[in-house]
Amino acid sequence: MTEVVHEAHQPKAATRWWRDAVIYQVYVRSFADGDGDGVGDLVGARGRLGYLADLGVDAVWLTPFYTSPMADFGYDVADYRDVDPVFGTLADARALIDDAHAYGMRVIIDVVPNHTSDRHAWFAAAVQAGPGAPERGRYIFRPGRGASGELPPNDWESVFGGPAWTRLPDGEWYLHLFDHRQPDLNWDSPEVHEEFTAILRFWLDLGVDGFRVDVAHGMVKAPGLPDIGTAGQVELLGTAVLPYFDQEGVHEIHRGWRRLLDSYEGERIGVAEAWAPTQERLARYVRPDELHQAFNFHFLKAPWDAAVMRVVIDESIATVSPVGAPSTWVLSNHDVKRHVTRYGGGEAGVRRARAAALLMLALPGSAYVYQGEELGLPEVLDLPDEVCRDPQRLRAPGDGRDGCRVPIPWAHAEPPFGFGPPGVADTWLPMPRSWAPLTVEAQAGDPGSTLSLYRAALRLRRGHAALGDGTMRWHGSPPGTLVFGRGEDFVCTVNMTGEPVELPRPGDLLLASAPVAQRGRSVVLAADSAAWWAAGRA
Repeated sequence: MTEVVHEAHQPKAATRWWRDAVIYQVYVRSFADGDGDGVGDLVGARGRLGYLADLGVDAVWLTPFYTSPMADFGYDVADYRDVDPVFGTLADARALIDDAHAYGMRVIIDVVPNHTSDRHAWFAAAVQAGPGAPERGRYIFRPGRGASGELPPNDWESVFGGPAWTRLPDGEWYLHLFDHRQPDLNWDSPEVHEEFTAILRFWLDLGVDGFRVDVAHGMVKAPGLPDIGTAGQVELLGTAVLPYFDQEGVHEIHRGWRRLLDSYEGERIGVAEAWAPTQERLARYVRPDELHQAFNFHFLKAPWDAAVMRVVIDESIATVSPVGAPSTWVLSNHDVKRHVTRYGGGEAGVRRARAAALLMLALPGSAYVYQGEELGLPEVLDLPDEVCRDPQRLRAPGDGRDGCRVPIPWAHAEPPFGFGPPGVADTWLPMPRSWAPLTVEAQAGDPGSTLSLYRAALRLRRGHAALGDGTMRWHGSPPGTLVFGRGEDFVCTVNMTGEPVELPRPGDLLLASAPVAQRGRSVVLAADSAAWWAAGRA
């Protein structure tokens, strides 16, 4: 079979650290508790930086820790230049950044430019000022339709369910593509542009190495705010052209931010959380003069199927290659069900998740690890309704993201598993007792644990010249399997079937997610497993 080769365009850069970095996502309120209130914070995260350095990641991405009423757990920002007391202080943020740099890790933080909190001083001023006031120009206010303005200005729907408009007592409506406590900013306002440039400068001056841009495809709305003409718009996200997402004007915003990032030393980066109706449109967010990376949700959503996965990998690399950007690979995050559960749950889900980790970390580009995936954590599916606080779940019962946000277990045999200092009895979301074998403490000394697999894989990835940025080539393999090479001396084999598969021996075994049987010039991959090989040494 003819080999298929993917060649990545290589830009000129001092270190290109972002092209192949392994970036660990810290969902701050669920990572580590430093003050004993059952909620994760910056002091707790700072105290666990040594763990992340030992794990072998290159950078840490922190979810929002800004001042916020927490209607959407920090993605409703009331003050972009300060730290919410539940997470600590600005001094704590500065100390965490400095310590991470001392460990050799970079720090990426969220910026939320599509909307603010309804408690933001700007929105409070807008409400107080009334219709027609200049303060309302910072947001998107409109009169309603109907005889007395009792109907929303158009038919747009919130991503969280229900209408995307809320009416104030004075009769005007304001737009919120998410929760009603997250009013959308008006990016036609020069004042909004100036404010976010100042916000980015504030954190860059404090030492952050980049920003994950929340809803990077939002901000700009189509002129006239036209109706869409259909219900169920959430189902169209990322698949259809919508007048409130992926408008041309967002790219000029990102170009301005790229110029700002490039004006700082140290290769500061922007990462787009962007949904677009085609892969080609998504690639526009990572053109050379825009952001550096975009999340690859295409890969995250792929099922455990070799034929589908190969197509997704091909499309992902082919999409970004013409614009010179690296692909990114991610299996889970704070907005989706954990992949152990998505891949079937139980023992099968764990096997597949372990194999998926080796697949992901062998692909060319940058990889994102969501906290707890290195422990093999499953989704928590049986949280009591009374503890679930995700606004998406509250507006659409039966849905929600609480189950992937449960605090991670560090030590001991009982909850809260060392999540905070001694004496912490409860965590903001309850932790299952069944997680006792999954704590960092329980797995650290077990060479067969998922934590040990991640540590070994990240160590090999960092030290192997063929891994990270670069090229890949497919090799022929039996149905249900993937085999590809990196450089001249590395091969990754993945068996995505439920049965053992025999393959020609690619070389010396470097690492495997499950035991590999060797039979002379052949090897037998266990069901749902992956292995790395030093090629040419069979």
